[in-house]
Amino acid sequence: MDIKPIIATLSRHRIAASLIVLEIALACAVLCNALFLAASRMELIGMISGVDEASIATLSLLDCESCSEVDINSRWLQQLRSQAGVQAVGVLNAVPFGQRAGTAGVSLDPEGKHHGGVPHFYTMDAGAIDTLQLKPVQGRMFSDADYQRVENFLPAHAQVWITQAFAKHLWPGQDPLGKQLWMGDYQLTVAGVLAHFSRPDPGRSENGLAGMEWSVIVPVTTDSQAGTYVVRANPRDLQRIVSDAVAAAPKVTPEAIISADYSKPLQQLREIYFQQDRSMTRLLLGICLVMLLVTALGIIGLASFWVQQRTKQIGVRRALGATRRQIISYFQTENLLLTTAGIALGMLLAYAGNQLLMHYFEIPRLPLYYLPLGAVLLWLLGQAAVIGPALRAASIPPIVATRSV
Repeated sequence: MDIKPIIATLSRHRIAASLIVLEIALACAVLCNALFLAASRMELIGMISGVDEASIATLSLLDCESCSEVDINSRWLQQLRSQAGVQAVGVLNAVPFGQRAGTAGVSLDPEGKHHGGVPHFYTMDAGAIDTLQLKPVQGRMFSDADYQRVENFLPAHAQVWITQAFAKHLWPGQDPLGKQLWMGDYQLTVAGVLAHFSRPDPGRSENGLAGMEWSVIVPVTTDSQAGTYVVRANPRDLQRIVSDAVAAAPKVTPEAIISADYSKPLQQLREIYFQQDRSMTRLLLGICLVMLLVTALGIIGLASFWVQQRTKQIGVRRALGATRRQIISYFQTENLLLTTAGIALGMLLAYAGNQLLMHYFEIPRLPLYYLPLGAVLLWLLGQAAVIGPALRAASIPPIVATRSV
């Protein structure tokens, strides 16, 4: 079809055409960024924690800074092991989706010149590693000699496990085993690599979504820490075990307060942690639907108006031999030109909007494939929205149109 007559017609309706182009451009910009953010949230919500969440629970104490680690651990480990259904118990400083306890920046050299990111340091005794059933996919299990006492924050020289995600960030394309990290004066040597292990605050740390699995596992002795315990049990017994432990807390440690917020099965901690992300995802998808609906209504309204305005013109074309298919094709081509112009402008707005989000909210860079995805959605939407008015135009009888001349 010759598009010159279509362009000439649109040039006589510049204001209406410009408005629909701007509406499509805005929809494209919002749609691309909203879909990207929603997809990022869904990826985060569905992340692999690295542990059997259905079989794991944690108990956490508060306000027990003056307590003796040996004494508190003795009482709580005895209490938990005595409860029916408990399979394993350990002491650690944090669990995925729980309280953040050990975040610090690392470097790849002792001078601190090559920054390596900000992982979360998990300190675990042998019982905790057994309870979580952690096994490296590369490297070795920790030996008895690897479990050392903490010196302020970590052992001075420690063998550690890191996740595959963190290893790829630090040494892309290299074997991480035997590599060394420094955190101030602490020297860490990579003894193993875990396939997955979430940090306590995935998606909300200093490194955002990229660092959701930046975790370092440091083996420590049981008496190096106290107050956070991890339990493994059959999933059907887990809630009862937690409830019994919470009820026994005033007798086991009357000098401490048990944290009700963080003394839960891990599945519950996950559900609570991602509540905000699920709400945000629903909001973003709702925004996408509203933008698509408003854009579709705008296209339908404009096309319907133009059908009404061009009744005589359509009738003349029908009288001269234009088929119904040619009339429909005319309006589809006209809509395609407007949509394409709006998409071209919308892609620029989408990129600019993403740059602003990156600057002010630390949002990741918008992947380029979201731009053609948004374009295809809007092209399909435009063609679907214009088909109704186009069919009405094609149904105008030539005799009715010519009588109005």
